[in-house]
Amino acid sequence: MDQLDKKILAQLQKNSRASLQEIGQEVGLSPTPCWNRIRKMEEAGIIEGYTVQLNAQALGLQDTVLIQVTLDSHSDNTLEAFGHTLAAIPEVVEAHLVSGDYDYLLRVVVRDTRDYERFLREKLYLIKGIRHSRSSFVLRTLKATQLPL
Repeated sequence: MDQLDKKILAQLQKNSRASLQEIGQEVGLSPTPCWNRIRKMEEAGIIEGYTVQLNAQALGLQDTVLIQVTLDSHSDNTLEAFGHTLAAIPEVVEAHLVSGDYDYLLRVVVRDTRDYERFLREKLYLIKGIRHSRSSFVLRTLKATQLPL
């Protein structure tokens, strides 16, 4: 990957709906070589797909909660089952297996504290094998960005 590829990726991160002409103009290429580079990056798995960024607040999801979760067991079966269960819960938008004092860090989006209490009662607390969880409400997001190039 060279500097032109990185410039193309930066343009796609800004606006994945930009036309080949617009991207090419920004990076100094005509549309065909620009398309060829994009296609090669897709084939190499650098570009995994194209998505739409949604505004959580506009969708009524006012609160983000970070949850630290510790499991009773660390067997492969337990970790795999926990991962599959989390994948089926729409409020969990990120789940990371981490090192340190707890096993997982979850990012959950909910409408409000009452909705979060419902999420705990009806979803998280029903998952077998959770020993402990600790929640922190995000008060303000100071930085949310694309991947560095």
